[in-house]
Amino acid sequence: MIALVDCNNFYVSCERTFQPRLEGVPVGVLSNNDGCVIARSNEIKALGVEMGTPAFELQHLVRRGQVRLLSSNYELYGDMSARVHQVLEEFSAGVEPYSIDEMFVRFDGFSPERLLEHCRDLRHKVRQFTGIPVSVGVAPTRTLAKLANRAAKKVPSHAGVCVLRHSSPETRDLLQHTALGDVWGVGRRLVERLAIMGIRTARDLARTDPKAIRRRFSVTLERTALELRGIPCIEMNDMHEARQRIMTSRSFGRLTGDPGEIREAIRQHAQRSAEKLRAQDSHARAVYVFLKTNPHRLDLPQYSPGAIVELPEPTDDSRAILHAAGRALQAIYRPRYLFMKGGVMLIDLVDANRQQLSLLDTPQRRAERERSERLMAALDDLNRKMGRGTVTLGRATPGAAWHLRCANRTPRWTTRWDELPCADTR
Repeated sequence: MIALVDCNNFYVSCERTFQPRLEGVPVGVLSNNDGCVIARSNEIKALGVEMGTPAFELQHLVRRGQVRLLSSNYELYGDMSARVHQVLEEFSAGVEPYSIDEMFVRFDGFSPERLLEHCRDLRHKVRQFTGIPVSVGVAPTRTLAKLANRAAKKVPSHAGVCVLRHSSPETRDLLQHTALGDVWGVGRRLVERLAIMGIRTARDLARTDPKAIRRRFSVTLERTALELRGIPCIEMNDMHEARQRIMTSRSFGRLTGDPGEIREAIRQHAQRSAEKLRAQDSHARAVYVFLKTNPHRLDLPQYSPGAIVELPEPTDDSRAILHAAGRALQAIYRPRYLFMKGGVMLIDLVDANRQQLSLLDTPQRRAERERSERLMAALDDLNRKMGRGTVTLGRATPGAAWHLRCANRTPRWTTRWDELPCADTR
C-alpha cells in the first residue's frame, strides 16, 4: 500500500504555525512581488476569492480588515516541508516527495488491520511536531492514493484519513462518483475525447480494455487505467536524479535600467545556481544569461536578449560561474532599456565524479581544483548552518530595484537567527 500525504492549505498553515492569531481568519498568500493570490485558507475561499486573484482587487477587503494578505515566504515553506518529511520518515518504509506539500509514503509490510490506525497516528504526530495539518489517502496505487486523499479532504466522515482497499465497495463507489477530470494525469482534452467513447467517470476508465486505451491514446493513459484497477504501474521519477540544466530567475521588484542593479541581480542568481549545481554534484560547461523588458508596456522600447559563455572547463566554482555570467551580461546589456526580469541558466551539465581526465592536466591544476572544492564546501557549509546569504561573493545593495516586493512577508522563523521568535517574559 502507498499513501499520499497532502499538507492542507500548506502556505497558510505554515504561517499559522507561528501566528496562531491567524486561525479562523481569511488569509491569502501572494506570489512573487505581491502580484496575485497563490494560496488560500478555507475562510478566504468561502468569501469567493479565487486562485490567481490580483492583490489590488482585494485591497478594499484588506482595508476593512476582512482578509489578511501575506507575501510569500518560500524559505519558511521549504524548511517546514523538510520537517514534515522527517516526521513521515519515522512512520514509513520510504518517502517520495511529489511537491513541496505532497509526499508519497510507502507502507510495505504493514498489516491492513493496523493501517488505518497507523495513518491516524501519523497524521496526529505531523500536527504535533510541525503544526501542519495533513490529509492522508492510502491505496494500492499512486493514482488511487490521489483519489483517496481527495476523499479524505472532502468527506468529513473520514476525518482526514481514507484507506481504499482493492476492489472494495467503497473503492468502486468512489470511482463511480469521480469525474475523469479529477483523475491524476487526465487533462481537459483527454476528458473531451474520452467522453465521445462514453467514458465519463473514473470507473468507466478502469473498466475499459487497457490495450484499447493504449492503441487509441497512449501508454501513459493505459497505466492510469490499470492503476485505477489497483495494479501498480506508475513509478515516481527519482527525485534525486540530476537535472540537465539549472536556472535561477525572478522578476524585479520594479523596472530598472541601472547597470549596477542589474549586475547585482545576475550575480545573486549566478551564485544561487552554483549552489544548486553543487547540491546535485554536477559541473557546468556553459552559462546562459538573459534579460527581459516588460512586453505589456508598449510605451517602452522592447529588448529581451540572451547570451551563452562557455567555461574554460566544467566547474561548480561560483567564482568562475560569476565571471562567465558577468561577461554574458556585458555582451547583452544596453543602456536605454528598462528591464523587468533577469536570469542565469547553467547548461551542458556533467556528473562531477565522471569527468574525463585531460592529458594536459598538471599537479598545479589538480591542486587548484582541490582548493576550489574545499572553498566551495566551506561556503556552502556556512550558508547551510548560518542561513542562506551569510557568505556571498559581493553584497547586495539594500532597496535595489531588483529586490522582490514583499511588503507583508512574515519572519523566516526557522532559518534566520535574527528572525527567531522571542518569548515575552514580562
